[in-house]
Amino acid sequence: MAEPAIEAAAGGFKGAHAEAADWAGVAKALMDGLDPVPAGANLGFLYVTDALAADYSSLLTFLRERSGVEHWVGTVGMGIAASGIESFGMPAAVALVGALPPGSFRVFGPNNGGLAAATALRSGWPSGTGPVFGVVHADPRSPRIVELIAETAEASGAFLVGGLSSSGGELPQLADRVVSQVGGAIGLSGVLFDPSLQVATGLTQGCAPLGPTRRVTAAEGNLLIEIDERPAVEVLKQDVGELLARDLRRAAGYVHVGFPIAGSDTGDYLVRNLVAIDPERGVLGVAERPEVGQPVHFVRRDPAAACADLERMARETLTRAGGSARAALYHSCLARGPNLFGPGSVELSIVRDVLGEIPVAGFFANGEISHDRLYTYTGVLTLIL
Repeated sequence: MAEPAIEAAAGGFKGAHAEAADWAGVAKALMDGLDPVPAGANLGFLYVTDALAADYSSLLTFLRERSGVEHWVGTVGMGIAASGIESFGMPAAVALVGALPPGSFRVFGPNNGGLAAATALRSGWPSGTGPVFGVVHADPRSPRIVELIAETAEASGAFLVGGLSSSGGELPQLADRVVSQVGGAIGLSGVLFDPSLQVATGLTQGCAPLGPTRRVTAAEGNLLIEIDERPAVEVLKQDVGELLARDLRRAAGYVHVGFPIAGSDTGDYLVRNLVAIDPERGVLGVAERPEVGQPVHFVRRDPAAACADLERMARETLTRAGGSARAALYHSCLARGPNLFGPGSVELSIVRDVLGEIPVAGFFANGEISHDRLYTYTGVLTLIL
C-alpha cells in the first residue's frame, strides 16, 4: 500500500511512505509518491523496516536512479514512522527528499571514529563554516556507543539527533551506500549541516516519575547501593507503592531508573533499565554507572502521561519554529509506538495532528539521540524550517 505523498507548502521537501509485498513494490510506490521530485533535490532520508534489510541496497539504487537524488542517509528499524503512520512487521519504507544549498551538508561514516575522526568533520566545508546540526544513526552493538555519540557532538560542534538501528536481524546503515557488517559493530554515520539549514528540536519522555528526586549516596560500577543514605531497594519499595513492592520481579519490568540532566530547563532525564534487584543486599543493578552525588528518581512507563507529553512537546517545538515547518524527522523508541500506545498509529497521529500535513520520516530505535546523549523511551522531533 502506498500512502499519498506529502509536500510542504513552502516547497523544497517531499515525502512518501509505502507498504508492499516486496522491495520492488515498495520502491515503485515510493517513487510514485515522490514524483515529481522537488527541483534541485540533492539529499534524501530513507528508513526501512527490518523486513527489507537485505534489499536496502537494491531499494537505494532504484530510488537514486529514478529520482536523481545523489546523497542518502538512513537505517533500518523494526518499525518506521511517517505522517500519521507507523509500519511494523511488514516490508515498508519512508523517504524524505529535499533541496539544499550545495556545500551546506556532508554525509559521513559509517565508522567507529573517535576524536580525530569527529574533529575532521569540522574542516573543509565549501560554505566556509562548520556544522551546527546533524542527523546520525548508530549501531547498538558498538561497545563505546555512548562515548562515540558524545565525542562526535563535541568535536564536530554539532547538535545531534537520531537513533540506534533496530532489527530482528542485520543492522545496516545508509550513508551514500549501505553498510552491513555481519557479526560486528558498524559504529556511527549520518549527515551534518551548516547554519543554512534552520531546525527546531524537542524531546518527549515516555515515562512518569515515581516519588521525589533523590541523591545517590553509594554506588559501585553499575550497582546502585544507597539512595539518600538508605539501601536502594528500600527506597525503591517506598516509591513504587505497596502493590509493586510485594512483587519486585514485576516492578523490574515496569519501573526504571531516571537520572535528571543537570541544567535542563525542560526536566529531561535519562531513563535506564533495572537489570537486577537484590533484596538481601538492598542493591539495584542499573544499565548505567551511577555516580555518588548524582540526582536520581524512579519512573514508570505511562501511556497517558506519554501522550500528553508528546502533544505538549510537539506544540512547543512548533511554536519555537514560528508556527510552521517544511518537513519533520521523528526518531522514537522501539518501546513506544504500538508497544506503549497500542494499535492505530497513535503516536504518529498525535504528531500529525499538531504539525499538520507536512512530510515526516523516521524510525523506531534501540535508543534515541538528542544533542550529545543517548536516551531511551523517548521521542525526538526535528522540524526543518
